Amino acid sequence: MAITVSVELGYKFAVNAPAKEVFKVLADVPTSASFYPKVNKLVDLGGGAYRWEMEKIGLAQVNLQTVYASRYVSDKSRGTVLWTPITGEGNALVAGNWKITEKKKSTQLALHVEGDLTLPLPALMKVIIAPVVEAEFEKLTEQYINNLIQRFGGEA
Repeated sequence: MAITVSVELGYKFAVNAPAKEVFKVLADVPTSASFYPKVNKLVDLGGGAYRWEMEKIGLAQVNLQTVYASRYVSDKSRGTVLWTPITGEGNALVAGNWKITEKKKSTQLALHVEGDLTLPLPALMKVIIAPVVEAEFEKLTEQYINNLIQRFGGEA
């Protein structure tokens, strides 16, 4: 038995760093990943693909770990970093994108992430587990954004 929890998040914010610097950090997956909390291991699969192995989290008597792989494509002229899920790697499918826009005195960032996490739990557990998984994903992503804001000299 397994349940699937779907999560979708979107954020917009501005930082004080130039767009060129922001793009350089976000387009380099290992550098960008270093700002995301609770990453146990990031594995370079080649061809712009990476497997993310998150730290295990304990929920009562159940230990859960999110593992997924995505392929990344960055386009400097468009100011985008896109990632699409790779099937057959881990227990989640994660897609998303960054949109980086230079403004006069700041850089505008838009982040969109969506994922499906499959957990080896009975269907009855979905009502209990889904809100916990969603809240944890949101908390980690917001910490990631806060870490990036600090890296880029604060929020504009």
